[in-house]
Amino acid sequence: MDDNERFNQGFNNRKEVLGDLHVEKSWAAADDFNRPIQKLVTEVCWGEIWGDETLPFKTRSIVNLAMLTAMSQHHELGVHVRGALRNGVTKDEIRAVLMQASIYCGVPLGLAAFRVASAAIKAYEAEIADA
Repeated sequence: MDDNERFNQGFNNRKEVLGDLHVEKSWAAADDFNRPIQKLVTEVCWGEIWGDETLPFKTRSIVNLAMLTAMSQHHELGVHVRGALRNGVTKDEIRAVLMQASIYCGVPLGLAAFRVASAAIKAYEAEIADA
């Protein structure tokens, strides 16, 4: 697969998981300084990694929730909670991931992740209701 094909696959994967609006906003906000990182993320993360069919999107979403929680990446966690819901991860499964992360990573981290996830779930449900 050449770079253009990988980019296109990545762009489509990114939109499928994160939603058209999020991806379009990211690209619209890209400028000469940060466009190269947007391109890299789209090609490598979303084209190469998410394009590997070994793991289904639902499993990749669950893995991301755990990793982002462990790294205290709250903004990205919120984005990926909504993506996980799009990929068929249930609220019960999200809760289970965050409960396990709370034990392995620490309760304060887990509590913060629950706050982020709760807000993301509410935003996602409002988005679906408006659709």
